[in-house]
Amino acid sequence: MRILLVYPIFPKTFWSYEKILELVDRKVLLPPLGLVTVAAILPQEWEYKLVDRNIRSVTEEEWAWADIVILSAMIVQKQDLLAQIREAKRRGKLVAVGGPFATSVPEQVEGAGVDFLILDEGEITLPMFVEAVNRGETSGTFRTTEKPDVTTTPIPRFDLLELDAYDMMSVQFSRGCPFQCEFCDIIVLYGRKPRTKAPAQLLAELDCLYNLGWRRSIFMVDDNFIGNKRNVKLLLKELKVWMAEHKYPFTFDTEASIDLAQDAEMMELMVESGFTGVFLGIETPDEESLQMTKKFQNTRNSLKDSVETIIKAGLRPMAGFIIGFDGEKAGAGSRIVQFTEQAAIPSTTFGMLQALPNTALWHRLNKEGRLLEVVEGNGNQMTLMNFTPTRPIEDIAKEYIDAFCTLYDPVRYLDRTYRCFLIMGKPSWKGEAQMPNWVVIKALFTILWRQGIKRETRFLFWHHLFSIYKHNPGVFERYISTCAHIEHFQEYRQIVREQIEAQLAAYLEQSVEKPSEAKVEALSI
Repeated sequence: MRILLVYPIFPKTFWSYEKILELVDRKVLLPPLGLVTVAAILPQEWEYKLVDRNIRSVTEEEWAWADIVILSAMIVQKQDLLAQIREAKRRGKLVAVGGPFATSVPEQVEGAGVDFLILDEGEITLPMFVEAVNRGETSGTFRTTEKPDVTTTPIPRFDLLELDAYDMMSVQFSRGCPFQCEFCDIIVLYGRKPRTKAPAQLLAELDCLYNLGWRRSIFMVDDNFIGNKRNVKLLLKELKVWMAEHKYPFTFDTEASIDLAQDAEMMELMVESGFTGVFLGIETPDEESLQMTKKFQNTRNSLKDSVETIIKAGLRPMAGFIIGFDGEKAGAGSRIVQFTEQAAIPSTTFGMLQALPNTALWHRLNKEGRLLEVVEGNGNQMTLMNFTPTRPIEDIAKEYIDAFCTLYDPVRYLDRTYRCFLIMGKPSWKGEAQMPNWVVIKALFTILWRQGIKRETRFLFWHHLFSIYKHNPGVFERYISTCAHIEHFQEYRQIVREQIEAQLAAYLEQSVEKPSEAKVEALSI
């Protein structure tokens, strides 16, 4: 059986990082970990090819070669997912689809002509699919309410990836999150009881990447890495040894809840194991909004103090923020900017609240009659809200645009990054020295030219650069790398402004023409 695995295109988003990737001659930030895991679970006597459409298109030879085409996607990839399903069916191929988007709203992919729906978690539903194929069946839907034991998950088929195209690799240690944030779809997809792999299992995946020659960063894609603290510490104690034995070939980033700041042992183990950055779901500095959305873990300690503790431990913070919560008071965008500046967080994802399918928020808004039925949230920072908020949407949109553009003003960004790295703790280890290649040298000189000579940041850039080298030289390379991120955001903020203003203008125009139907029609853009 010949299986063609296809990963749809991501639209331009916060995470696409095009301008940064251009500097280092990479095409994509992260690989499709789900599809290479699917390839590992399916029978190994089958043949596999993988095409990440964020790197290149599927060739006619690859289409012709395949017996079955398997696709997986997140909701933000919906447009290209549906297009690729139709392309495969046009060529007479059997098509199977799984992943977060199909699992949440399977009816939306059925209409494109899919033959097999492999939903929920593949450790259970993929064997069902294999049995059906072996029986000669040409269609079917495979679902389960059971949550699999991820200690049985095999090592992903990293060998199928075009490794040189990616800036980072992905591995996963756990699934699920213990919290109950109303807007989050992770607890819907994977449950509130975090399940983890065995430490030896994760180390075997790192061995695989190491043997394939990977020597760059790895993103631990767990939605809350510290959800099962006991098991994570067991992993980190073994990972610390593995990293030392292999002369620290990787660095790691991950996502964790803000209560990481209250666990000094956890942070120390993470830094000793090679972790350099952590994404924090802060959402808003407004405690009333945090209570409203049931993000209670963010209300137990000072958010600013928690971020500072994490920085001083040696971890670069990234943070997620949302505007548009129910009951939110005017000026929410300005308060997010103020908090980000005070906490010295360089990079933030910032978006308008969207009700993702089947989340608690989605069900509540649907019950209240506030959900715009023909519109779904997609997690993109360039999309208006998909429900009727409790304050005027034009006010929320204006605050959002102003705040986003302010956050990524080059001078403000550079200054926050400087203040963050000035107090950042540095690791006791140092990776194996590697000669910088031409791509790295070229990227460095591009940053020096753009930020240190060409732009209004020139004087600030050189002052901060020499100050970091003098006062905290252990984080110097990471500091320069983080400075480079503004190359993406400077352009991206203008795209956000244009997209949101265009959608808002259409919304307001149709509100005048058809007050009863305008919201549904305009926000479907």
